[in-house]
Parts: sequence; C-alpha cells; structure tokens
Amino acid sequence: MLTKLKKRIQEMLSTEANIAYKLGFTPNKISVVGFILSLASAVAYAIAPTYSVLCLVLAVVFMLMSGFCDTMDGIVARTFNQTSAFGGFFDSVLDRYADVAIYAGIIISNQWNLTFGLVALSGSVLVSYTRARAESMGIKMESVGFAERAERMLILGVFTIGAVFYLPILDYGLIILSVITHITVIQRVYYVFKALKNKKSI
Repeated sequence: MLTKLKKRIQEMLSTEANIAYKLGFTPNKISVVGFILSLASAVAYAIAPTYSVLCLVLAVVFMLMSGFCDTMDGIVARTFNQTSAFGGFFDSVLDRYADVAIYAGIIISNQWNLTFGLVALSGSVLVSYTRARAESMGIKMESVGFAERAERMLILGVFTIGAVFYLPILDYGLIILSVITHITVIQRVYYVFKALKNKKSI
C-alpha cells in the first residue's frame, strides 16, 4: 500500500544519498547500519518495562531510523550504479533478522505479548517469504497485500507512541499485526494461484 509513497520518498532523498555516498557508505554498509539500529530498537523495547517512556520513544526512533536506512541503501545502489544480486539478497536477509529482533524485544518486554507477538512475527516472516518464493517463479509481488514491511513498521510505530501514554495499547497493535499479516499471506497465495492459473502452469 505504501509502495508508491515509498517511491516518491526515494525520489526526494537524492541529496541525502549523495551525502551518504561521499561519506563512503556503500549500500551494504547502510544495510548493516539499519540492522544495528533495529537491534537497538529491540533492546529499547525489551527494557521498556524497567525504564518506561524514554525506552518506548527510543524504540520508535531507532526503528524509524532503521527504516530510513532500508530506503537509503536502495537509493544509493541505484543512483551510483552499485546494485547487485548479492546486495539485494543481503538486504533482505538483514531485514528478516531485524523484524525478528524487534518482535522478540516486544515479547521479552511483556510475557502477555507472547502469543500475539509470535503470531505477528510468523505472519511478518511469511509475508516476506511468499514474496520471495513467488518472485523466484517470475511473479512480481510488489504492492500485493496491505501489510508490507513499511506498513508493519508504521503500525508498530504508531501503537508504540500510543503506549507512551497507555502501555497496554501496544498489545492491540500486536493483535492488529497478527491479523493483517496473515490476511496478506492469504492475499499473496491467492494472487500467485491466479497468476499461475493464467499461465496454465497448474
């Protein structure tokens, strides 16, 4: 859903991409920085019950900064002709680790989050897996489903900000993510089914 907006944002960040490139940041280095920021977000979530509001704010800030890096690595790669098959693969692997780390941090912070945290985590991983598997068969999956990574991060960020004022609201965010990620998986499975049927491959 946010793919078109993401593309517009990418077009607006050419200046920042030039600065990053001049500072010696390759796409892979930016991906690693984003991953480290996601780990920082995970730690902030995990210790939030002890240190409260400040950690929730830091969790959101680090997560958004990680998302910014996830956008920036692609811009630098395309702008300066540094795209590579391995770079795309490496970025995707780090993104999955980042997702797992953040959900793990939330689960650790409150054991009540365990069930919905695990369901949301499994849905998040499967959304990404269905895209990767479909695209390996030559089926483009960008924008299919309404819970891509950008949407998931936005929802989690909004509910974390809400948790600054009322901590249990983060649980509702996990419930929503648990539902929409698996709906997205179903959307993608159905999309692939139709695409393959049209190709008379099944």
